[in-house]
Amino acid sequence: MPRAPAPDEVIAVRGLSKVYPQRGNGSGPELVAVDNLELSVNRGEIFGLLGPNGAGKTTTVGMLTTRVTPTSGEAIVNGVDVVADPARAKRDIGVVPQANTLDRSLTVWENLYFHGRYFGMSGWEASEAADDLLGKFRLKSKAKAEVHHLSGGMAQRLMVARAILHRPAVLFLDEPTAGLDPQSRLALWEIVSRLNQEGQTILLTTHFMEEADRMCDRVAIMDQGRILALDTPARLKQSSAKRAGPKQASGGGPSGTAAEVKMWLTRYLDAVTPPAGGRKGTGSSEGPEDRQKIRAVAIEAAERLGPLFASLQTDEVTLETVFIDLTGRELRE
Repeated sequence: MPRAPAPDEVIAVRGLSKVYPQRGNGSGPELVAVDNLELSVNRGEIFGLLGPNGAGKTTTVGMLTTRVTPTSGEAIVNGVDVVADPARAKRDIGVVPQANTLDRSLTVWENLYFHGRYFGMSGWEASEAADDLLGKFRLKSKAKAEVHHLSGGMAQRLMVARAILHRPAVLFLDEPTAGLDPQSRLALWEIVSRLNQEGQTILLTTHFMEEADRMCDRVAIMDQGRILALDTPARLKQSSAKRAGPKQASGGGPSGTAAEVKMWLTRYLDAVTPPAGGRKGTGSSEGPEDRQKIRAVAIEAAERLGPLFASLQTDEVTLETVFIDLTGRELRE
């Protein structure tokens, strides 16, 4: 019997797989696009699905949004099995695919209005929702324009507006900022952030690690159809830093032992610490020989300890560092 989703789970994926059959004469191997996937997405979070080309991200989104039929496994969205009841599941799903799917025969406003009507809204409800979203997405001046006159950033904002017009439980964004200029990317992420602050659950795929780091509550890194790591960006970076360990300085240098650090710090402190009942170090009572001794010890301690402390520095760990560590540096087709 399938396990019921936890109360805060809006997406529950268990053993989800997609295997494409052999091509041509059937002599080639099967293509395992997604392999026994397990993940959950909590209500109200932004969840990032990251991975190189061919990792299985788009296939996973396709299965969760009823566009791709799984080979095996279970996918539950807002309590609905997307395979057993795809028509009902679609009411809880908003999708922005990689390709522009706007209706080029309709105006900007009509793309929103007829989307609402398709999902069962009355004419008045769809009209009100379209007007409201055009304002929120800074598209009101383009309401009567044909969509092929929109810039790439405007078209992407319109697709996001259309995807949420019927108030879905989950918004799926597949590479939402691919091909956008920096200004359009920033504008879109501001919209995504605002939607999430209003309670919208979002699952996105992206190649932009800095965006995933900044925007996502949790991320899953995929490769070859499997999840290699799943956690918050901060914990993934922390875990990667621990695995990497300290960076050793090149060209020799001190041994780096705790005993050596203690020895040189003790010698320096002994030189500058005043004895009981008198002053020593940098006070006015020491003579030239004392000052010369202190200076010599300080210089030698700095020369010995400087390279040691430098050798303990670690490279900055970013989400891109984690991504490369897990998936490798090879180019993907």
